[in-house]
Amino acid sequence: MLTIATANVNGIRAAFRRGMGDWVEARKPDVLLLQEVRAPQEMVGDFLPAEEWHLAHDESVIKGRAGVAIASRLPMSAIRIGLGQGVPVNTGRWVEADLELPEGGTLTVISTYIHSGTVGTPKMDEKYAFLELVTARLAELRASGADVVVAGDVNIAHQNIDIKNWKGNLKAAGFLPEERAYLDRWFGDGWADLGRRLGGDGPGPYTWWSWRGQSYVNDAGWRIDYQLATPELAERALKAEVDRAPTYEERWSDHAPLLVSYDL
Repeated sequence: MLTIATANVNGIRAAFRRGMGDWVEARKPDVLLLQEVRAPQEMVGDFLPAEEWHLAHDESVIKGRAGVAIASRLPMSAIRIGLGQGVPVNTGRWVEADLELPEGGTLTVISTYIHSGTVGTPKMDEKYAFLELVTARLAELRASGADVVVAGDVNIAHQNIDIKNWKGNLKAAGFLPEERAYLDRWFGDGWADLGRRLGGDGPGPYTWWSWRGQSYVNDAGWRIDYQLATPELAERALKAEVDRAPTYEERWSDHAPLLVSYDL
């Protein structure tokens, strides 16, 4: 049994200050796929020490922004960083690692943090440009025949059941038809959305809630954090769980971790 957790930590320093370390110790995931790390490599190692974890990290060149990491209790045989080299806003958004499985063979895991985007601004153009790069890379990974998990904060809710206030967000970044079409394409190419496949028919379970107002108390959230798996691997996924904190005060991020257990 292998448990993979993905979480947008909203700054790893703040997350550990709020109790993420206790959560890691209690849940004991085998692999952590992190987004919005927003810290230098050496600091990530302070929180996830080398005695326990093998690390791969793509730090954004824009200080205090983005950052993705993979922390694995399994050894890594290869690490690949980045999509769209040379574009600063694309740094800190994609990291791959090939993990050595105990029974032999490898599993490729990817942590990604896709731009949030803002309608009518260059930020939306940046998001679409990155989505094109992701789509091309997903096609390459499918063609390779490897077992792959792609996980992270995609910043897109796929269907009405993935966002509480879908009617009020039809023209908002994260729920535009043009954005949702990318997920349609990925799923049509065989990638399995394990959060939905194993998480029930909805609504939800949501993975992000605003820090502001009563969003968390009223469960007025968005499902924007995913674990996607290649078809053969998806058949070995047994359980998906959004680990929503019991209370607002016990949250260590504005996202909740999504954990999937695999029979490997």
